[in-house]
Amino acid sequence: MRLLVDTSQVRFTVSKPPEEKKDLDGKQRSDRRTGELLFTVQLVAFDSTGGEVITVTVAGSSPKVTVGQDVFPVELEAIPWVQEKRSGTAYRAKDVRPAQPAAKVA
Repeated sequence: MRLLVDTSQVRFTVSKPPEEKKDLDGKQRSDRRTGELLFTVQLVAFDSTGGEVITVTVAGSSPKVTVGQDVFPVELEAIPWVQEKRSGTAYRAKDVRPAQPAAKVA
């Protein structure tokens, strides 16, 4: 089951440039199903309750975004995980794209 996040009331800003997702040996990781290379981008997610820093993994090519830019994560998915006594939520998206500029009022 995919747990897609409703991003309609959230604004995302890039807080760290995209980088290769690496394994413990320093090699870039790839998607297990497709073989595509993995990248991460750190975002600050703002909603009516405040902000939270999340790291989003993207498969394929590195997102073309810059620090401070407002962006839109395409099909943002939350992936709960548990490892021994630790747990958390990982985030994955199809892509992270620049946000559309607000429409100008005539």
